[in-house]
Amino acid sequence: MEKASGRQSIALSTVETGTENPGLELMEKEVEPEGSNRTDTQGHSLGDGLGPSTHQRTRQWPFSKARSFCKTHASLFKKILLGLLCLAYAAYFLAACILNFQRALALFVITCLVIFVLVYSFLKKLLGKKLTRCLKPFEISRLRVWMKWVFAGVSLVGLILWLALDTAQRPEQLISFAGICMFILILFACSKHHSAVSWRTVFWGLGLQFVFGILVIRTDLGYSAFQWLGEQVQIFLNYTVAGSSFVFGDTLVKDVFAFQALPIIIFFGCVMSIVYYLGLVQWVVQKVAWFLQITMGTTATETLAVTGNIFVGMTEAPLLIRPYLGDMTLSEIHAVMTGGFATISGTVLGAFISFGVDASSLISASVMAAPCALALSKLAYPEVEESKFKSKEGVKLPRGKERNVLEAASNGATDAIGLAANVAANLVAFLAVLAFINAALSWLGELVDIQGLTFQVICSYLLRPMVFMMGVEWTDCPMVAEMVGIKFFTNEFVAYQQLSQYKNKRLSGVEEWIEGEKQWISVRAEIITTFSLCGFANLSSIGITLGGLTSIVPHRKSDLSKVVVRALFTGACVSLISASMAGILYVPRGAEADCVSFLNTSFTNRTYETYMCCRGLFQSTSLNGTNPPSFSGLWEDKEFSAMALTNCCGLYNNTACA
Repeated sequence: MEKASGRQSIALSTVETGTENPGLELMEKEVEPEGSNRTDTQGHSLGDGLGPSTHQRTRQWPFSKARSFCKTHASLFKKILLGLLCLAYAAYFLAACILNFQRALALFVITCLVIFVLVYSFLKKLLGKKLTRCLKPFEISRLRVWMKWVFAGVSLVGLILWLALDTAQRPEQLISFAGICMFILILFACSKHHSAVSWRTVFWGLGLQFVFGILVIRTDLGYSAFQWLGEQVQIFLNYTVAGSSFVFGDTLVKDVFAFQALPIIIFFGCVMSIVYYLGLVQWVVQKVAWFLQITMGTTATETLAVTGNIFVGMTEAPLLIRPYLGDMTLSEIHAVMTGGFATISGTVLGAFISFGVDASSLISASVMAAPCALALSKLAYPEVEESKFKSKEGVKLPRGKERNVLEAASNGATDAIGLAANVAANLVAFLAVLAFINAALSWLGELVDIQGLTFQVICSYLLRPMVFMMGVEWTDCPMVAEMVGIKFFTNEFVAYQQLSQYKNKRLSGVEEWIEGEKQWISVRAEIITTFSLCGFANLSSIGITLGGLTSIVPHRKSDLSKVVVRALFTGACVSLISASMAGILYVPRGAEADCVSFLNTSFTNRTYETYMCCRGLFQSTSLNGTNPPSFSGLWEDKEFSAMALTNCCGLYNNTACA
């Protein structure tokens, strides 16, 4: 108290006398009240007036100096640490590849992708402006028009030559090409504004789909890459068993469908949420959307939403462009809806793969559907309004709102519960309704002496010509038409489950015809059917789409209701054109089974290979009354032919076995 009062008296005398005394000011600064806190010029607390002893200050000085040094050179330390980690990873990567490259193939692919992304980002920063300057001469209107006509002419001539040469050995592929032309003409006839159709968008979309199909289906590298990718997805999805077995038990997971497929939806939803939180989904979506926008001339918002449908569902994709939905034109909204109907989400993709459906076909079908959906959307509902989103810079996508990876994983799993419950409820409801409809139709048919009338039978007759135009053999058309009808009028889950049953029968070596009824379809028909079922275009999806979009932009409910039916029809045509594209491009892969060597072994189990080889043996066998059968073709003059015939007759019934 005395020190404080003395300080105040000194300050007061200074003010009263008006004199400046530096000595007094110095004394005033040095005299501090006991226990007060002092701060330096930067506002850091220096403690009370007493402070630490000289020994303590000397002992703390090296730590303060080291901390200051670390802060000053923090960026250098990060670079050194990053360099050491890169060297360690490079050593690990080389060791893994040298020891067993086949085992390290997944690591090699991931590393190459990361390097490609890093190199792309570096070159974009370094050479982005220079490339923009180099492309400026192409902005001249006359030069651009000339280049467009040259490109269009070369593409047309190339397509004609390719069809002429490629279909010479397989004429059935021309039927699929005619099917594409048929669907395009139907959509054009039903177009909202015929004169406003942007044929650039239509042809670019179909062209990109065709080129991607060639890369995936025809080239060895693309086919092997997607086969490998499908196998990796299957391996990844098998990890679901670890969680579902712990919760439900091994018996239920092995035998009950609900505990096999539905947990995959939860697991995949969790993973997708993590990837979205990290920003990987947004990066891929934006790059693909930018490419489609530049080539096809579509707006940023609709392109982004359709591209997002490759990875997320029909209700989640519009959330990517939620702030812009209120200002979008009717044509853009129609494109967003069409993209949702024409594709499947990554979450249910895992469920379909768990059915046994070919994973590579599902993945390629979903990717191929994106440009086709944009093309056909602009054919069925062309743009006649002025869009606000023509900027080629695109739309920025925010990262996930979660605070960390654990929260993202938890939210993804929790959100997927609703989707899994929705799938289960739809399966129970639609299968029950389908059984009731079949019972009612069967009763009505029996009243007029028509036996076995069902919903599937009606679809098989009504949709048979359309399925035939996709490139399916006529004998397989009734079964494929059934599945297409079930997919559109009921649910794609039910249709894919039916397809998996046919595939399992074929692989298990069941006879193709039993009592005049076909048991399975060919491999070509399976591929075409997989593409035709890949999409959410069914009647129940109308309510899901309207409910999801209306909750986002309730003031545009009437606009959404105007275009939803047309978008459903367009989305269904996208899947059918994708199937026709697969019909054009599909060719049998791999060498046929060496039946001579195979039948020379002691085979006891029915497989697809067994059935095909035995069928060939039956066709080359001729009976000569009581004499031993004679053989022709591959089995002529083979000592084991009679024994192979005996083994085949033990598995299959045929007239050659009499």
